Amino acid sequence: MSEALRPSDRAQSVVAFGGGHGLAASLGALRLLVHDLEVDDLTAVVTVADNGGSSGRLRTEFGVLPPGDLRMALAALCGDHQWGDTWARVLQHRFAGQGEIRGHTIGNLLIVGLWEQLGDPVAALDWVGRLLGTSGRVLPMALTPIDITAQVRGVDPADPDALTAVRGQVEVATTDGIITSIALEPADPAPCPEAIDAVHAADWVVLGPGSWFTSVIPHLMVPALREAIVTSDARVVVTLNLEEQAGETPGFGAADHLAVLAEHAPDLRVHTVLADTESARDGLEELRSLARALGAELVLADVARGDGTPRHDPVKLAAAYSSIMGGR
Repeated sequence: MSEALRPSDRAQSVVAFGGGHGLAASLGALRLLVHDLEVDDLTAVVTVADNGGSSGRLRTEFGVLPPGDLRMALAALCGDHQWGDTWARVLQHRFAGQGEIRGHTIGNLLIVGLWEQLGDPVAALDWVGRLLGTSGRVLPMALTPIDITAQVRGVDPADPDALTAVRGQVEVATTDGIITSIALEPADPAPCPEAIDAVHAADWVVLGPGSWFTSVIPHLMVPALREAIVTSDARVVVTLNLEEQAGETPGFGAADHLAVLAEHAPDLRVHTVLADTESARDGLEELRSLARALGAELVLADVARGDGTPRHDPVKLAAAYSSIMGGR
């Protein structure tokens, strides 16, 4: 990072990690900063562990990366204009009917078709991005499909304290037990070189929001990617979820999310923890203490939609990111 120019004096490079709706929320906010010229280089690095729905079917049939979370990230980066809105809707369109195509989305089929045509997952995603006119680049976190495994407590009624191994993203996300830890299979997957390069060139790395055990933490379980994150000069922002998630994080408050992240990646240096003011109200002192122990600044901001759903508002979240990254 250049010493001659402070990060707050120029447009900056950001890499956002996650998957599904959580990553789409952060990308929707960061895209606004690209539009406002506060961010000039935005990269999304996406989990590739989905084994359900259309993605799971395509993964099994064609032996490809599950395309669903990649598709959602591309759609989130489409612009707020007729071209972007139209292509985002087309990409997300899910077929009905009763035939074999039922449940598939156009975007998933487009991505897999390009993978078959080009034989290069990164090049194919770049071509989709050009077609959509996205405000950033979308990359997979690894070049081979991954399975998430979890140690879960409370699954066996006869022995509530026993740990049970659960395999598969869908199965982990919907478990009736309490997740104590996760791992990846394979444990050392081939990382996406472009993702590694993006992290090393970044000013900021954004982790979360999203499904904590199946979309956020898995990035830190890929050894080469984790090494890139912890050795990069990029400042890490952890964006906490607004509430617990059934199956993955029942009973979790804001501090619990941060604690399990630290348990899985104790060498991660965090610059800023961003939490919604209302969501963090209960257990605030615990959260503040934990953030301090990690050497991080805790930033509280109103970033929720406020419509009764546990979703981040892109405009409010963009304002919070702008304040953090601008040092104001």
